[in-house]
Amino acid sequence: MVDARIVGDERRTRFIADMSGPAEVGLFTLADPYRIILDLPQVHFGLAEGLGAEGRGLISAFRYGQISPGKSRIVLDVTGPVKVDKSFVVASVANEPARLVIDVVPTTRKEFLEANRDYRDAQTAEAAARRDRELVPRANNGDDRIPVVLDPGHGGIDAGARGAAGTQEKNVTLDFAKLLGAKLEETGLYDVHYTRTDDSFIALGERVALARSIDAKLFVSIHANSFSSRAIRGTVIYTVSDDASDKMAEEIAASENQSDILAGIEIDEEDSDGVMDILIDLTRRETRNFGVVFARNLVKELKTATKMFKVPHQQAGFKVLEAPDVPSAMVELGYLSNKDDEKQLLSSEWRDKAADSIVRAIGGYFAGNVVRKAER
Repeated sequence: MVDARIVGDERRTRFIADMSGPAEVGLFTLADPYRIILDLPQVHFGLAEGLGAEGRGLISAFRYGQISPGKSRIVLDVTGPVKVDKSFVVASVANEPARLVIDVVPTTRKEFLEANRDYRDAQTAEAAARRDRELVPRANNGDDRIPVVLDPGHGGIDAGARGAAGTQEKNVTLDFAKLLGAKLEETGLYDVHYTRTDDSFIALGERVALARSIDAKLFVSIHANSFSSRAIRGTVIYTVSDDASDKMAEEIAASENQSDILAGIEIDEEDSDGVMDILIDLTRRETRNFGVVFARNLVKELKTATKMFKVPHQQAGFKVLEAPDVPSAMVELGYLSNKDDEKQLLSSEWRDKAADSIVRAIGGYFAGNVVRKAER
């Protein structure tokens, strides 16, 4: 895809994408917030930096990227309920590129939701089958190594935070996770798994499901922070809690939890069962306590290698840390919104020291017999 633009007004708005060739496009809509989702085969996005941040007419913005191996996605944010009046692909002619064209017009919320119902019904059976596959326990096969999951934040269509120098969070987190994983593997003590190993989008629920499916003993999510004040910097460790440590922690969690919505994933409320909730809650409390123990180890080790935020351990309601039976913590390596932290995150020397500190923190956590206590 070589270019894209929005034309029109509040009565009719057109999205046009110039492409090097025709492609099959799947289209559906999502509400709350209102979005139009365009799914394509894997394509290369050769678009200008920042394109899509500003909208026009009924389309307020658009974003794009890889959603999974072999599959790309464009998400059109719309100002309210709309109807896709026309959608077509024009083949290239002479010196003109192929074009993907989407026309939208206003409609009612009722009509918008009715148009979305068929998509929801089709997804129900597929989602249930996928969850069943994910939650099948993995056979140990005599491997005595401790299963640990490293979770490079964001990916694909969800780039995460962006630094003043253009550094993308999704790249920082993937590079660091691979370095950390290699160091963990070198010890011979850990069976390291990754939620992603390339520039793919992975939904928050799928990240959690992976950790549970392999009976992981620890889940470490890697991120790089961003905040409105560019003066704020330092590494922060987060653990999950129903109550945020402060307003800033609450805002960071809310931002991270938007990942699925940004990628055009529909979030359904989970069914609740009273008895099961009680049983899960007992496990969750113990698991969260283990997460706090691990977080304290991280703070102790990382402060010898890097500048820590003034309150280095904080808590908030991060969805990616909510597995009820897998101790977890999120390491926000630094603030990309701060030029000094951004420079540090790109330093191989700094990354090496920080990764070594996390390896020591993980070793200390397991050396404290936490795993054996959790399995009683």
